[in-house]
Amino acid sequence: MAALRLLLLLLCLAAPAWAGAPLLEPEILAELPHDPAAFTQGLLAHQGLLYESVGKYGRSEVRAVEPDTGRVLRRTKLAAKYFAEGLALVQGRLALLTWQEHVGFFLGLPDLKIEGSFPWQGEGWGLAAGGGQVLASDGSSRLRILDPGSMLPTGLVEVRDGDAPVREVNELEFVNGLLWANIWMSDRVAVLDPGTGRVRAWLDLTPLRARLTNPTAEAANGLAFDPGSGRLYATGKFWDKLFVLGLPRLP
Repeated sequence: MAALRLLLLLLCLAAPAWAGAPLLEPEILAELPHDPAAFTQGLLAHQGLLYESVGKYGRSEVRAVEPDTGRVLRRTKLAAKYFAEGLALVQGRLALLTWQEHVGFFLGLPDLKIEGSFPWQGEGWGLAAGGGQVLASDGSSRLRILDPGSMLPTGLVEVRDGDAPVREVNELEFVNGLLWANIWMSDRVAVLDPGTGRVRAWLDLTPLRARLTNPTAEAANGLAFDPGSGRLYATGKFWDKLFVLGLPRLP
């Protein structure tokens, strides 16, 4: 019996941690500079610039960044009591979540001045807007469907790979009608149907990590899609590079 239990344990350890949807490899089109001191939380492309929210207490801010050079053109710092999280363009202005402070902020464009706030229940993680939808993550397997005007939740979507819930969903980005999601403490991205939460594919960003030089680099986090150029940008927390990826052919 002991031998059988040992065999079952070894089989479990040998089983893939990610099962169900197929795993895809990225096509790296370009490597661009990225601030290795940036604890990237949210990322989006708008009118040729990248807008990035940077976390950590006492260091949280929202930046306007030149993609090809990594140069920060404008920034708005938050008070030290706030930890910046997900960022999205909602009805012509930026909406920013905070982690555990139960509040979010609206910032104007292009000046990045804080124009107002909205209440938030629980933790704030990722945020994305596209196709008339606004979705937010809170570290669980559930996405909140938000009213774009009030940013209050109107429903929930459960993220699942087959029958298994996908937890710790983090940064979010709409790409051609599908939702792409970083998973916290992982270098994988879930590509899912925003209506059903079903994961259609995984994108493995491990090959990107092999090209980093910053030894303190943490998990991949930060996706931005520019429909005008077709560029998909990807980076991570304390990553010294921003990558331009080709869109994979989805099953």
